[in-house]
Amino acid sequence: MAKYANIIIDISHEKLDRTFQYKIPEHLQSEVTIGIQVEVPFGKGNRKVTGYVIELTDIPEYDIEKIKEVEAVVKGSFPIESQLIALASWMRKNYGATMNHALKTVLPVKQKKKEKRKRFVKLELENQQAQEQLMVFVKKHHRARARLLLALLEQSPLPYEMITGKLNITTSVINTMKEMGILSIEEQRTYRTPFVNLKQDNKNFILNEEQQKVVTYIWEEFKHQRHHTYLLHGVTGSGKTAVYIELIEKVIKMGKQAIVLIPEIALTYQTVVRFYQRFGERVSILNSKMSAGERYDQFERAKSGELDVIIGPRSALFTPFSNLGVIIIDEEHEISYKSDSLPRYHARETAIERAKMAKASVVLGSATPSIDSYYKAKKGTYYLLELEKRIEEKPLPVCDIVDLREELKKGNRSILSEELQNLMEERLKQQQQIMLFINRRGMAGFISCRACGHVLICPHCDVSLSQHNNGRMVCHYCGYEELVPKVCPKCGSKYIGSFKAGTQKIEEIVKKKFPKANVLRMDFDTTRDKESYEKILSAFANQEADILIGTQMIVKGHDFPNVTLVGVLAADLSLYINDFHAPERTFQLLTQAAGRAGRGKFLGEVVIQTYTPEHYCIKLASQQNYKKFYETEIAYRELMNYPPCGHMMVMLIASKDELIASFHAELLKKKVQQAQAQGKVLGLSIIGPANATVAKVKDIYKKVIYFKHADYQELVRLKDVLEQFVSNHPEFSHITIQFDFNPMNGF
Repeated sequence: MAKYANIIIDISHEKLDRTFQYKIPEHLQSEVTIGIQVEVPFGKGNRKVTGYVIELTDIPEYDIEKIKEVEAVVKGSFPIESQLIALASWMRKNYGATMNHALKTVLPVKQKKKEKRKRFVKLELENQQAQEQLMVFVKKHHRARARLLLALLEQSPLPYEMITGKLNITTSVINTMKEMGILSIEEQRTYRTPFVNLKQDNKNFILNEEQQKVVTYIWEEFKHQRHHTYLLHGVTGSGKTAVYIELIEKVIKMGKQAIVLIPEIALTYQTVVRFYQRFGERVSILNSKMSAGERYDQFERAKSGELDVIIGPRSALFTPFSNLGVIIIDEEHEISYKSDSLPRYHARETAIERAKMAKASVVLGSATPSIDSYYKAKKGTYYLLELEKRIEEKPLPVCDIVDLREELKKGNRSILSEELQNLMEERLKQQQQIMLFINRRGMAGFISCRACGHVLICPHCDVSLSQHNNGRMVCHYCGYEELVPKVCPKCGSKYIGSFKAGTQKIEEIVKKKFPKANVLRMDFDTTRDKESYEKILSAFANQEADILIGTQMIVKGHDFPNVTLVGVLAADLSLYINDFHAPERTFQLLTQAAGRAGRGKFLGEVVIQTYTPEHYCIKLASQQNYKKFYETEIAYRELMNYPPCGHMMVMLIASKDELIASFHAELLKKKVQQAQAQGKVLGLSIIGPANATVAKVKDIYKKVIYFKHADYQELVRLKDVLEQFVSNHPEFSHITIQFDFNPMNGF
């Protein structure tokens, strides 16, 4: 047995981001394993702290007399696989955080929750003896005992709660009969389940030729233990989910498990039902609406081998499966796969790393793949597979683009264009359903002209300027500022400003215009309750409403056959956010929204309302032409050296004192520039320092510096050098620094 444990202390501080060695006492030898949480004495005062065992060894690293002992194993903690520890180490290195941050991300459950147990009452007498005893109770007028014994003669065992509830038998009667040897009380562990009233349905999907070709290709590679990352590019409605289910079934038959990642926003009842119908109790889900007890139980079931499939958002990636076979990431383009807290990992890259460790395959699926993934597929890093037709070869919807500038000229100031109003009237008469999508992403306050569509852009970075409360517009990439104009600098119109229209306002307008229509609204406010998503979507699926109004959560993977009209109310709201990803995000949202129409027996129609109908991403989204969009967008990325053609790292410098934050940001920039001058860093470009997107939060001032390089690992090395430099200089103790690689949301 190993004598020493190398332990990382449970304090998220860069200065303690290393292991400390402790001796394992004799009485804990069998309990201390890799990944277990332990209590140890720490520092001069020997205060009790917790930590995680990273390594076991027989070799002391210090004077044996000075090595302290592990005091205890934390009750309720369980060992995590060494594979997950290795994954945490990889995340810490590649995304910039402490090992503690990384461990707390991969540890499935922080605290053990109380087990849920169910009691049963079992008859211990033979039938003849029980009948004789029943006669004795009846004769002595022991009615409660007779009632319980009669029930047990009919069915044994019986749930304890049923006896005390439905049969109205007291616990004292049960205990007395137990002492008489008539019955026994048994306990079984039961798991909290997120599924209610779902039934398994083992009917198989009949795959079409395209789907079968994809499944066969991946499966042949898998059988020969050739594990790759596949990008499945399938148009909306092409049946990607059926492909996932067929693959998973084959993987399970080999005794392996599957993780299915879907964006939290799309974690819908409809998706879950399809998996449950095929895999029954062997599938479970994770989501943010579940209780801590429910989450704990799902991880326990995964560890004990009771689950084959787990479905959830990015945190499901760390499910403690011991024999992982495949990781599927549906809607792989979604930005929710990128963590906005430390470590700022991307689920896609982390999944690929975990799959390498587990000798598993990865399938990325989307109708609108991220530019990054499609670029890697084109370069041969991923294997590209395509589904080019909808199921049953249903036609893609017809898309019309409405120029809102023309609507304004005609005197229509409503959020609903005349064309959309007419089509809505027509669909309501035909008792068909309508979805209205308000593109809320990017309401951060870009300035545009409603008369000509002109958007105010930073002259240095080609991203929109953001409106601030001080009457100024700011670029968050380089810090450029100018005053908000009173009139449009292009056409002189007074109709210039930021767009403000929420789902609630649109609901009021729609109800006023179509008073007889049943309207449902789905946004953050209406989905706060645990089951609110399911209730709204089920009501719409059951045709209890004519019109569904919502933000991006309504356009993700839902299948409503009676929806024949989709209205996109403000297509350009996400087009001019202060981020180079804006055209990509807009194209994805519009294509996904359009894909909700015409999935049943009637042809679908889509109306895209915009102030910039000439923009390539809006034109190509209306045509559902992903390949042309990719070619246009990648040319722009190459020109600007933006990811995936180059790589970007942003460093955040934060302090309670703005001058200190600014001074140290400049100091760090100069440190890098000196290294450049000495030839230690080649091919690096630096932008900033500038204010962060939100420059002050809770009295903390934030500055950012952007670094660009063709090689990702060069940026990782730069991060390591800067971290070391800051930790070695006490004057940096008044600031904190954080890193984000290829940022998707900004600081």
